[in-house]
Amino acid sequence: MSDDLLRPEIDEDAAPFFEAARRGELVVQKCSETGRLIFPPRPTSPWAPRATPTWVAVSGRGTIWSYAVPHPPLMAQFRELAPYNVILVALSEDPRIRLVGNLVARAGGPIDEIDPARIEIGAAVQVAFERIDGSLSLPRWVLVDS
Repeated sequence: MSDDLLRPEIDEDAAPFFEAARRGELVVQKCSETGRLIFPPRPTSPWAPRATPTWVAVSGRGTIWSYAVPHPPLMAQFRELAPYNVILVALSEDPRIRLVGNLVARAGGPIDEIDPARIEIGAAVQVAFERIDGSLSLPRWVLVDS
């Protein structure tokens, strides 16, 4: 992947997510009072505002809940990759938790290699981390046999 692509803004709340991604582990927050999973990261639980969420590892399995295929005109960093896919994955542990990423044919594969006509809502996927550089790995998703 190109080094000039936009990088996510990593704030204090999101830092543990990206630290785990560098280790090849998918984590989300969990409410310490209700046990419900939380994503995106935040400083307090939406269900127990005085509770500080903890971080827990999840399986990295889910299903495609939705997807889009961006086409030009796009920001310069993405123009040459278009059309590519952006998928929304519902986690197996809690389908209300959804993560955005790209569907790739294999770990490290380009985000524009999957024919959008092959993407199906409900298809089973597994996370596959792509190391962008020494400080950033991003979750991508690969199809799995369900």
